[in-house]
Amino acid sequence: MGDNKNVKLSPFVEIRELYDFQKIAGNLYKSVLIIAKRANQLNVSTNEELREKLQEFGSTTDDMEEIHENVEQIEISKYYERLPKSALVATHEFLEGKVYFREQDQVGEKKENSEIKQNDTEK
Repeated sequence: MGDNKNVKLSPFVEIRELYDFQKIAGNLYKSVLIIAKRANQLNVSTNEELREKLQEFGSTTDDMEEIHENVEQIEISKYYERLPKSALVATHEFLEGKVYFREQDQVGEKKENSEIKQNDTEK
């Protein structure tokens, strides 16, 4: 699964054509749903990674003497705050064709294109 650490995105607002979103998934609403699901995947993986890194600084005791400002912990937090937002990364991946999705038909059988994943071609 890809991450948003290696993506270089413009910090400025970019104007996008709605037609670009429609032609990929066939429907604007499907496109938004796919982007939202991918953004959620990115967000969950980033949060898990951050939580693992911050657990190293966790303390089993809550004594006032042991609670202090940890410079490394602050730097890790700042690094994750500076990363591009997952919704922007997901939109970028979607428009670049790096998101794989399959549709489910009415009875729940999967057609080709409904599960949201990042294409393996990016790696």
